[in-house]
Amino acid sequence: MVRAIILVKSPKKLIAARLRQIDCVSDSFPVSGQFDAVVVITIKELTEIKDITTQIQKISGVERTETMIEVNN
Repeated sequence: MVRAIILVKSPKKLIAARLRQIDCVSDSFPVSGQFDAVVVITIKELTEIKDITTQIQKISGVERTETMIEVNN
C-alpha cells in the first residue's frame, strides 16, 4: 500500500468535504496557510496517484495541488 498527502489550494470553503467523497481518500480536512485543505490517500500502486491528483484538479475551484508520498525506510 502507498500512502500520500495531497495539499490543495482552493478558495471554496467546503473543499475538504468534497474531497472526502473520492474513493481512496482516508481523510481530508481544512488547514490554514498556503494551502486550504489536506487530503490523505491510501492506494495500492504508486501509479494511481496521477489519476487521483487529476480527479482532484478537475474539481471546480481547485487552483493547484502538491503531492507528498510517504517514504518507508
